[in-house]
Amino acid sequence: MDIQHRHIEVFRAVMTAGSVTGAAALLHTSQPTLSRDLARLEQLLGYALFERERGRLKPTARARQLFDEVERSFQGLGRVIERAQALARDDDSELSILCLPALSHALLPRAVARLRAAHPSLRISITPAEPPLLDAWMSEQRHDLGLTETAAPLPGVRVEPVLQADEVAVLPAGHPLAAKPRLALKDFAGQDFVSLAPDDPYRREIDARFETAGVQRRLGVQTHSAVAVCELVRAGLGLAIVNPLTAAVCAAQGAAQGTVQGAGQGIVVRPLTVSIPYRVSALRPLHRPAQPLVDELLRALADPST
Repeated sequence: MDIQHRHIEVFRAVMTAGSVTGAAALLHTSQPTLSRDLARLEQLLGYALFERERGRLKPTARARQLFDEVERSFQGLGRVIERAQALARDDDSELSILCLPALSHALLPRAVARLRAAHPSLRISITPAEPPLLDAWMSEQRHDLGLTETAAPLPGVRVEPVLQADEVAVLPAGHPLAAKPRLALKDFAGQDFVSLAPDDPYRREIDARFETAGVQRRLGVQTHSAVAVCELVRAGLGLAIVNPLTAAVCAAQGAAQGTVQGAGQGIVVRPLTVSIPYRVSALRPLHRPAQPLVDELLRALADPST
């Protein structure tokens, strides 16, 4: 069928206006031209869309069904046009972020709040994911920005440093070692210790440090999440070493809970006498159209005041 958009436009105008005269006025064309286009559409379809009664057009059942489909199509076109116009005004931007779950909890909220304050109409999508899924999706160019704790090269992705700090110790608030301003590895000797999962790179680094120092801990509980580690510490199951971002958020939340619920809710955070570096890297897709606000978000993430 050689049905063209003009034919559908004419049909919609007739259905909307209720007459050829009204449709011709809507489309700024003549009645004879519009009647020819309508007749051509019916010829191409092989059935009548209207019954002619005393010079008036009455839609058939088929016409009403077709009109429903045409309206859905035109509504979709309207959304496309609105979207295109909004992009021209730069007031309807979207930013898609893929990150480790721990970073969605501990690093992103304040930076995102700062970005939204500067760009109130900006829509932000945050998707937590763990490797290898996170790495695969960034290589597939699905997101504007990725945030991870590793800096391994990925195909189609540029890796940039965002921030670096040191891992910290977390202890139950009432633990005797909480009185020390800084903890050495030997302070953990004989202590119950909550670990990250065996395949976690920071778990391997921490275990290697204790092994080199000849310090034996009691390893009874392990989990994949730094947030879960802090909650297990809060429950009195041992000491732990985690990233400083998660530790700070969990300690602050515990302090708020303690204010409401009473004592026994808190954890304390202490620096270590040794440096176990913690790094956050940005993953930027090389083959996806650049989102200009990514740079602004990265500056907010790297700003200590954020």
